[in-house]
Amino acid sequence: MGTPAFLLYPAQPIYFIQSPGKVTLISQMDQQIRHIYMNVPHSKTVKPSWYGESVGHYDGDTLVVDTIGVNGKTTWVDNFRTPHSDQLHTIERFRVIDGGKTLQVELHVEDPGAYTLPWDAVQRYDRADQEYVESVCAENNQLELGQLDPMPVATTPDF
Repeated sequence: MGTPAFLLYPAQPIYFIQSPGKVTLISQMDQQIRHIYMNVPHSKTVKPSWYGESVGHYDGDTLVVDTIGVNGKTTWVDNFRTPHSDQLHTIERFRVIDGGKTLQVELHVEDPGAYTLPWDAVQRYDRADQEYVESVCAENNQLELGQLDPMPVATTPDF
């Protein structure tokens, strides 16, 4: 999915694992993992990747995540597949609200290679106290832009 589209996964929980040096976000839908390295600056030379380089810190009760270095390989900023350039820079502010019932993420997006102005969005999640459920799908059956390869079918048993 890339960043910030990771925030838009439909109807599936996102799990947070926190340690002193890193916050890991895991999407239940297909186990996509995002790493946020805490209390460190961005690398001097950022290697572009699907999720870019995310560094974070706490500002009071808010996790602030600064992400750069997202590659331009088939990732989008929203569910409408709005493209971005390799100049994408996002700042996310994660905060628990409503007495612990809601996680709110305020998103700020700057991308001078794709947009004329910065823009902002808000995403809210309801708290779901449930165990992680593994979701499995056949690998490598989706090509660029959603074209599907046929699923392999065995005509005779192999046992």
